[in-house]
Amino acid sequence: MTDSPRILIVEDEAAIAELIAVNLRHAGYDSVLAADSRAAQRQVDARLPDAILLDWMLPGEPGITLARRWRANPRTRDIPILMLTARVEESDRVAGLDAGADDYIVKPFSPKELLARVRAVLRRRAPHATAEAVAVGALMLDPAAHRVTWNGAVVKLGPTEFRLLHHLLLAPDRVHSRAVLLDKVWGDHVFIEERTVDVHIKRLRENLREVMGEIGTAAIETVRGEGYRVNIGALSAP
Repeated sequence: MTDSPRILIVEDEAAIAELIAVNLRHAGYDSVLAADSRAAQRQVDARLPDAILLDWMLPGEPGITLARRWRANPRTRDIPILMLTARVEESDRVAGLDAGADDYIVKPFSPKELLARVRAVLRRRAPHATAEAVAVGALMLDPAAHRVTWNGAVVKLGPTEFRLLHHLLLAPDRVHSRAVLLDKVWGDHVFIEERTVDVHIKRLRENLREVMGEIGTAAIETVRGEGYRVNIGALSAP
């Protein structure tokens, strides 16, 4: 068994899938292929990959449906998902990110771009286990346990939202620009647009609201023209 990161490639066009697999193998990754949603689910059920390259348009069930299912399942929700698609409209990109994708790669793409994005999602997959817990009011984030709670109740977050909230809570009195958040949360952001930050902030607020109610919506404040910051007043209110 290899110790290399395992990448699941879900792509129904055999030539594209094999080209991706060859490039990943040359870069030291262990790649496995699935041509449709059923085959992809079988692969995931058998062994969790370290990341998934997921084509939007698949025979039968579309990739975006798979992404939503995997994000809703506690076993698979932390796996980085990179959506592969020929769709170029911003609304399509937003839909892919809203479905749970961590990144979005538009076809055609270069092997160099693909590998850069894969390296980036793998680098940021897990928080540092040695990091200390941080809290503002009753909202607490424990990086070692990968756990967020509000008055003791667990808040379920995807991996990107978790890292985003962690960075915001580390300096709750500071306004964080989109560029800074891309650098600190996404790391290698050369291919990622600032609009991506807005999409994940929206999803973070929705996740918080499920447990915290309207306080969750207000927990992350938009500073017009500047970026985002933690709403300390809302989180610290009795």
